[in-house]
Amino acid sequence: MKKIMSLVLFVTFAVITYGQQVRPANSEKIYHEIAQMRHLVNVLYVAAHPDDENTRLLAWLVNDKNIRTAYLSLTRGDGGQNILGSEQGDALGLIRTHELMEARKIDGAEQFFSRAVDFGFSKTFDETFKHWPQDQLTYDVVWVMRKFRPDVVICRFPPNAMAGHGQHAASAIVAAAAFKKAGDKLQYTEQLSTYPVWQPKRLLLNTYRFGDRNTTSEDQFKLQVGQYIPVLGMGSGELAGQSRSVHKSQGAGTPSVAGVQTEYFKLVDGDSLSKSLFDGIDITWSRVDRPDIGSDLDQVAEQYDFLHPEKSLPALLAVRKKILEVKDDYWRKEKLGEIDQTILDCTGLMAELYAKQPQAVAGAVLPFTLHVIARSHTPVILSAIQWSNGDTATNLRIPLDTLLTFEHPIAIPADAPVTQPYWLSMGHTIKDMFAVPDDSLLGLPETPDNLVATLQLNIGGTDFAVKVPLSYKKTDPVKGDVVEQLRIVPDVSVSFNTTLLVTKPDGSVQADVRLHAYKDIKEATLTVDGPKSTVATIKGINLSAAEDTLIPVNIPAPVSAKQGADDYYLHAQLAAGDKVYNLSQHLIQYNHLPTLQYFMDPFTKVVRDNWKCTVKHIGYIEGAGDFIAGFLRLAGLDVDILKESDLTNAAKLKKYDAIITGIRAVNVEKKMAYWLPVLMEYVKNGGTLVMQYNTLQDLSTTKLGPYPFTLSDKRVTEEDAKITFVDPKSRLLNYPNKITDDDFKDWVQERGLYFASKWDDNYKPLFSMHDEGEDPLTGGTLYAKYGKGNYVYTSLSFSRQIPAGNKGAIRLLMNMISVGNPGAKVGKPVLGTAIN
Repeated sequence: MKKIMSLVLFVTFAVITYGQQVRPANSEKIYHEIAQMRHLVNVLYVAAHPDDENTRLLAWLVNDKNIRTAYLSLTRGDGGQNILGSEQGDALGLIRTHELMEARKIDGAEQFFSRAVDFGFSKTFDETFKHWPQDQLTYDVVWVMRKFRPDVVICRFPPNAMAGHGQHAASAIVAAAAFKKAGDKLQYTEQLSTYPVWQPKRLLLNTYRFGDRNTTSEDQFKLQVGQYIPVLGMGSGELAGQSRSVHKSQGAGTPSVAGVQTEYFKLVDGDSLSKSLFDGIDITWSRVDRPDIGSDLDQVAEQYDFLHPEKSLPALLAVRKKILEVKDDYWRKEKLGEIDQTILDCTGLMAELYAKQPQAVAGAVLPFTLHVIARSHTPVILSAIQWSNGDTATNLRIPLDTLLTFEHPIAIPADAPVTQPYWLSMGHTIKDMFAVPDDSLLGLPETPDNLVATLQLNIGGTDFAVKVPLSYKKTDPVKGDVVEQLRIVPDVSVSFNTTLLVTKPDGSVQADVRLHAYKDIKEATLTVDGPKSTVATIKGINLSAAEDTLIPVNIPAPVSAKQGADDYYLHAQLAAGDKVYNLSQHLIQYNHLPTLQYFMDPFTKVVRDNWKCTVKHIGYIEGAGDFIAGFLRLAGLDVDILKESDLTNAAKLKKYDAIITGIRAVNVEKKMAYWLPVLMEYVKNGGTLVMQYNTLQDLSTTKLGPYPFTLSDKRVTEEDAKITFVDPKSRLLNYPNKITDDDFKDWVQERGLYFASKWDDNYKPLFSMHDEGEDPLTGGTLYAKYGKGNYVYTSLSFSRQIPAGNKGAIRLLMNMISVGNPGAKVGKPVLGTAIN
């Protein structure tokens, strides 16, 4: 045991693993690692959102020039749109975070983030800095610069209106401020105990032509990129298309463009340049007075055998000894990390440690299987295995290309935290900024996985420590092997069946609380609290592991009334013994991503019904994902999700009082081009069709209505923008609910997006609105009579307002679907049940 501990003390670097297995890089990647090891230089690219980065330039720097490059995205894309599903806000940010990480796996760059929350589209940096504290954001960017130490910093956007988005411009403003402050020892002194000051050499703007915006000029510095890279079988422009196309939630599929193309750069600050991005920067090992190491690595690269990478091991091990002698702390540490990874890759080492269940609670003991294999004639000795609950001394030479298997029970530490994105663990603090539990996490793309076992290896006489994460592995009949992080969960997840409830006509509330136990729970007590008092206490609850239990909670009208006259929130928690459980588990699962888990406070919003509706039976056509159909069911309406078989003949639709299309339905459902004529016939025969917004990108048809109209990219992003009623006598504004200015209070994120810019005279616009300093927009909602029926096209952001329980938006939506029932009795619908 003393020998094992001494090995731990003398290990200088524990190799970082990618994904949930330790796997060797392929031969091309190993050659790239050796080539990159020859360069002592870093490049940092800075912009605002996932997909803002110039993937072509990143791919060229990393794969053609073998330069270590990273992208700093200020946000995680939380405020954007989701073409894949209904996730919004923090959940969408989690999706886009991992899409960026998948993109970086393809183009080879690294990834950083700040704490900024994407609050949605903004048109000016002034508006952006009303949401983001500029100094705190600059602090984050300085932290990344001091940690990553880039010699060259490149901004994607200019600090003005040409950026096309207030957050874009803000990213340039913050980068310029951080460029000056990162090297100033009087700025953010609390960082200096972790990272010393660092002054990048130059700050550049990577200029561009986007649509009608052109920031390039022929007197700017130019680079030719996209050259063919034989070991990849493609140019960096082609690789960039693959990388960018991983942003699937944004519908950002991008062509892979072959051939050489020009990139333009404008100097913003720092030293000028004329020949290279690295003019005046020594990017060789002479930077640390060790040109001999550079010469040795040149020789390793020249003699590299693509069929037998393991032949490079003796030379790499010799170079490693020299790197240990480098006096510069930063470059010694960085290059040791790089060469250790390359050495392990050359051995063909694979290690995986997995259980057969996807999640576990803290304190549980699970059986694990460890597989280890090495493919190298240079001896690889497995000296010991450090499990989380003990060590195993082995002193075993791993036989060439022979899989070793170890079975071992592992106890999950009793204090292991639940698996949770660190930036969501404490919510938002100052304005639209995430709270971070510890500065050491700043900039990281995801929470470090500390649940590992450590292999103590000796390779050619040199000791290495390799961390192998605790994983879950299964064989999927379609995907084959699926290996994911072992997720730590609480003993029980507590959640309401829906995050929105509607009061019954008598004022009472019916809620359902779902308890999913991961271990047996005895004699527990469920408490549901309103803002003024506890509304329900249910005792004697017994739960069995791996089972769902649904607890109905009936809140009588008098108890609900005590919570106040306004809408209110309910919060739930479960107590058992001395433990309290108040986390609601949420999983996100898409084929292009690993399973993502996050937790929220178990809550639901109770909305007091103040609207009228004259219809009952609604047809709904799914789009990119929204909460409209679910809410209408909560409000007591019968809602059918329409399928292709329903949309072959208008006669089949006659039974519906109204039909609603989901957001971006014409973008994501290509059959809408065939369905819309049927829908128009339904309207002509007396039906009501309400179409929610679509975007300009990849429309299946431009014939969206019974008469022509044209969409634009115009939007109103100020959620409190003044609304003017263009046609105050319109039935849509008066029946069955009188719409007033009050109905536009407390909207979230925006008023609407992708407004119509031109329309036939048969359409009547309802509203005029605009962001500060801009011209009025009247194409947010268009209404037309067609035949016996009614057609409404609305770009208002119902998809954000309805989940937020905004009653003004609800009342307006009820008017839209009720517009075709003039003779119906105005009243409140019978309430339905909660939805999943």
